[in-house]
Amino acid sequence: MSWEFLCDLLSGVNKYSTGIGRIWVAVVFTFRLLVYVVAAENIWKYEHDEFECNIKQPGCENVCFDHFFPVSHIRLWALQLIMVSTPSLLVVFHVAYRQNKHHNQRLYKSPGEIDGGLLCTYLISLILKTGFEIVFLVLFYKLYNGFKVPRLVKCNIRPCPNTVDCYISKPTEKMIFLCFLVATSCLCIVLNLSELSYLIFKYSVKCYLKRYIKRCQ
Repeated sequence: MSWEFLCDLLSGVNKYSTGIGRIWVAVVFTFRLLVYVVAAENIWKYEHDEFECNIKQPGCENVCFDHFFPVSHIRLWALQLIMVSTPSLLVVFHVAYRQNKHHNQRLYKSPGEIDGGLLCTYLISLILKTGFEIVFLVLFYKLYNGFKVPRLVKCNIRPCPNTVDCYISKPTEKMIFLCFLVATSCLCIVLNLSELSYLIFKYSVKCYLKRYIKRCQ
């Protein structure tokens, strides 16, 4: 799977981010994207082939695997990475539109020069990213009955003739990466909320100072 577009997107948004936003980009790129590409993808690569049940009833193993893993951890993680990164496109499109409107003049040379329109777009992107992170964490929890990977699961779904024991491959290793996934996702939520609070506070102070100066004049 190619992640070049996602890397270019994160790099482009980094130009218009605050210090906290740049930390978020670093966390997503280093601790999520690289970990996914280098290590995690290979761990879940043959998860269906390595899922074994203690019975050879035709169809039983497939049905049990589909019941306990309706969506692969790694595919859901990839979808989460894409969804939490795409709101940044709003910022890129906003800047591209404004620059095109002003005949390709370079605007927003630093985060301190962000105007009301771009600030609003940036805040919306932060809210969407935080929302997607929370939705996917809840989805992970609901689909897999918590943030854990059991060694043994018991299945009694037809066409299995009775309750059979099924064994998941490399459960400890998968559990470590799943905990890492949840931890980095929570860290990104904290960073997004911190940046959101910082920008709102900064904008509120700026508006208050403008009103104060007008009153003094």
